[in-house]
Amino acid sequence: MKYKRVDHTIVARIDKGEEITQQVKNIALKENIKFAHVSALGAVNQFTVGVFKTNEKQYHANEFEGNYEIVSLTGTINTFNGEYYSHLHMAAGDEQGKVYGGHLNRAVVSATCEMIIQIVDCQIDRFYDEETGLNLFDL
Repeated sequence: MKYKRVDHTIVARIDKGEEITQQVKNIALKENIKFAHVSALGAVNQFTVGVFKTNEKQYHANEFEGNYEIVSLTGTINTFNGEYYSHLHMAAGDEQGKVYGGHLNRAVVSATCEMIIQIVDCQIDRFYDEETGLNLFDL
């Protein structure tokens, strides 16, 4: 992975074989990011995305392998109890154009991933909400 920071924007290239969520974490920790918006596209050959079942208050994972184009990867970097936390969603299309997506757990780059991280000059922590079972923005 390589990246460059210009003011409040980070432009990153995540390379073949690298795992996206781990590289986002590496950048966030190195750059001491407390709150940011993430956007990316690229290609992956393995990924796991989840769907939150509200009645169970649990994520259920779906795993995919093959040739996929990231049609959308978006989310936030922030903190939970003052520690790094990210909330990313990804949608990826297969060779027939069928798109699968959800909460991003893991994705391995097959060619490249081009990412923009837009840093917001504040800190937004999260808290666990009993009613929804989710870690929500603490505003």
